[in-house]
Amino acid sequence: HKKSGPKHFVESFYKYDLFGLSFAVSPCPTTICPENHFSFFIQSGAANVVPPKICFRNELVLGVAKKNAGVGINVAVLNGKTGELLKSGHYDMWAGDVKPLIDFLKVIEKGSIVLMASFDEPATKLNEEARKLILDMGSSMIKTVGFRDNWIFVGGKGANVQSTFEKQLKNDQGKNKYDGWPELIDISGCIPKYIA
Repeated sequence: HKKSGPKHFVESFYKYDLFGLSFAVSPCPTTICPENHFSFFIQSGAANVVPPKICFRNELVLGVAKKNAGVGINVAVLNGKTGELLKSGHYDMWAGDVKPLIDFLKVIEKGSIVLMASFDEPATKLNEEARKLILDMGSSMIKTVGFRDNWIFVGGKGANVQSTFEKQLKNDQGKNKYDGWPELIDISGCIPKYIA
């Protein structure tokens, strides 16, 4: 019986010294995808302590090691044909302003792959305009993302279907793993290259 879907192997990461030899291992799990597909892995932040990470084609594109992850909503935009990282950013939805996020989302080009991950607080400043822009990229859960929820999403500019790569874990004081925050969440898989 052959199992369908991506093959997923979680690896250790960072630098190791073994018998006098130094080597580094990727902070990203390895996912093997069919031809004309890209692999991805997204992990939300944990409470207000561990920032999120976004991997694409088994390489870190957003995270601590890249120094481009932060509080709020973290976004990585990739060329849907080549897989090249076009831009990334993080937008503080607690102490910041939603306008930079809206401006960022508005200029994403059609055919781009968009990956998002929450860290600490993704919703306080998230208004209807920002939610609509994310909805238009295929999200079905952004409407209900609330205070300190964990949320991760893969979509695209010009997407005409709702994303099947999306998770949300509500902030629930009775069930939270961390004091005031839910447990971190992750998703991985394969997405097809954009064909115009």
